[in-house]
Amino acid sequence: MKRIGLLSDTHSCIDVRYAEYFADCDEIWHAGDVGDMSVIAALEQIAPLRAVSGNIDHGEVKRHCREVEIFETEGVKVLMTHIGGYPGKYSPGMKRLLKEQGVRLFISGHSHILKVIYDTELQLL
Repeated sequence: MKRIGLLSDTHSCIDVRYAEYFADCDEIWHAGDVGDMSVIAALEQIAPLRAVSGNIDHGEVKRHCREVEIFETEGVKVLMTHIGGYPGKYSPGMKRLLKEQGVRLFISGHSHILKVIYDTELQLL
C-alpha cells in the first residue's frame, strides 16, 4: 500500500519539517494554494508530487498545476481540487463531476480545516 503525504494551503511557506514528515511517503499530494514554485521544488525533492492550483495561485504555479486532477492509484479513482466542498456542501458542479467520474477518494483544500468524511450517497471518502 502506498503511503501518501497530503497537504494544502502552504501559501508559499516551506516548513523545514516537511522532509521529516514526508520522508517515508511514496508520493506527496498538494491540494492547492501552493503559493509559488519554490514549494513545488522543495516537495519534489522529498517524493514524487501531484499538485493542483488554488485560488491564490497565479503565474507559473497556475501553468504548472491544473485546477482539477483525476487519476487512479492502487485501483482507487481519485479527484483532487482546491475548492470542492464536502458531502452536503459540495461546490457547484462538484457532486455531478464526482458521480460522473466514479470517484472513490475526493481530496480538497481551501478550508484550512482537516475533515475526513465518508459520503454514503456517492460511496466515496
